[in-house]
Amino acid sequence: QVQLVESGGGLVQPGGSLRLSCAASGFTFSNYAMYWYRQAPGKERELVAVITGAGGHTNYANSVKGRFTISRDNAKNTVYLQMNGLKAEDTAVYYCNAKGVLNAYWGQGTQVTVSS
Repeated sequence: QVQLVESGGGLVQPGGSLRLSCAASGFTFSNYAMYWYRQAPGKERELVAVITGAGGHTNYANSVKGRFTISRDNAKNTVYLQMNGLKAEDTAVYYCNAKGVLNAYWGQGTQVTVSS
């Protein structure tokens, strides 16, 4: 059974940091590129960051470049999103997504709220 379970969300003040985790099971994790998306209320889901299966390449949305870092530990079947310098506009539900050649899987999401 495929599972992606996000954790690490919460309430943080502007300028603060959070580290999201996404634990994967039920598929060969290292064969999948991993993505973080987010969706704010009333907005479309948007891509935040991506990392290749071996972890050698990453890419980021312009809005988070220099503040967010995606990484993965294939031994632990986990992908991370380190978020620094958080802003109110980063408030959203954050989802991890696994994309393989034939399949794609989604987690249930974790809420991140940036507010003073």
